[in-house]
Amino acid sequence: MNADFRAPAVLVTGAGGQLGQQLLRLAPTARAVSRAELDITDRAAVEAALTPETVVLNCAAYTAVDAAETEVEAAFAANATGPAVLAAACAAVGARLIHVSTDYVFPGNARLPYEPADPTGPATVYGRSKLAGERAVLELGGQVVRTAWVYSGVEGDFVATMRRLEAERDTVRVVNDQFGSPTYAADLAAALLELSTRPATPRVLHATNSGTATWFDLAVAVFTDLGADPARVRPCTSSEFPRPAPRPAYSALSPAGWNDAGLTPLRPWRIAVTDALRRLSD
Repeated sequence: MNADFRAPAVLVTGAGGQLGQQLLRLAPTARAVSRAELDITDRAAVEAALTPETVVLNCAAYTAVDAAETEVEAAFAANATGPAVLAAACAAVGARLIHVSTDYVFPGNARLPYEPADPTGPATVYGRSKLAGERAVLELGGQVVRTAWVYSGVEGDFVATMRRLEAERDTVRVVNDQFGSPTYAADLAAALLELSTRPATPRVLHATNSGTATWFDLAVAVFTDLGADPARVRPCTSSEFPRPAPRPAYSALSPAGWNDAGLTPLRPWRIAVTDALRRLSD
């Protein structure tokens, strides 16, 4: 994928998040709007921001998985109503919509990586709200890209947390019974920008760094690449860290559909972690 990609017709919604920031770093001529600048539940405002040449990359989302269990209305407004309005506006204007979704739309009890056509069945409010958004987007002609375990390592995400804890604690305990697909935000951004130039692709795709890991595996990788002793990371079970929203036991996403579409395969997750930490130290 070309790190110097330019896409003047791209409109990035949710531009203040980690994925939006990476998209703008790779495509600085893209138009970027935050929630304060464009309310995607306002049909008239959205239509006014679009032209038939626009490719919308919708990164706007409510992502507080635990809080969503009680903030149901807010989760559905951002993750379902917003994408539905955005999709309707794109359909009316003739613009293209690529909507970013999540592994949480699946039940999380698989044994093999999920394919795009596998049955959904979210176990959380967050997952249900994201699935509702997916359905609205697809009904109105948009495209859905599911991803998982996204990090940039800067603040708030899991890799950033492990960087902080490595400096603060002698040991950390991390769950080793949840399996997924760690995804570097910069790699996902490059993948979405490539997709924005390829309209003749499947309506539902998965885009993650390749391979499967547990959160423990990812923590060990971070400690190792920081030059710290990986034995300071201690494995534990999910039952030792109960959360308001249940986490998927297995929600890795298959890259087969993405690769079969002739899109550039995303690199292995372990290599991406090393590169992410190297960039942060430069």
